[in-house]
Amino acid sequence: MLKGISPLLSPELLKVLAEMGHGDEIVIGDANFAAQSLGQRVVRCDGLGGVELLDAILSLLPLDTFVETPVNLMQVVPGTLDGDPPIWQDFTATVQKHQPGVAIGQVERFAFYDRARKAYACVSTSERALYACIILKKGVL
Repeated sequence: MLKGISPLLSPELLKVLAEMGHGDEIVIGDANFAAQSLGQRVVRCDGLGGVELLDAILSLLPLDTFVETPVNLMQVVPGTLDGDPPIWQDFTATVQKHQPGVAIGQVERFAFYDRARKAYACVSTSERALYACIILKKGVL
């Protein structure tokens, strides 16, 4: 146990966050996300939800201020939901808590998968909400 670091962040995830450089991306995937088949490095966070893990990660990870949208959500496939997924409000509030004013974008589903393949790491959660996948681009301190 370390002071000031969320106990939700495993030693493996802390190592990944520390290894990432400016511009590297990390994907937080929901329970349906194919992290194992897409990710170069996969960190399993079984039993954790997307919002609580996003909050823990953003307590340590600076977001990139040199790009328009350092945070991106998987865009809803037309016809699958009416309106935005409810979890997006929680994601937005969590991002704004840690870095107010940051713009959040959306990435088409297959383009999201392409970015996940190139990401430094994918984090697999037990989040069951639909469209609860998010990409974070690391910035500098």
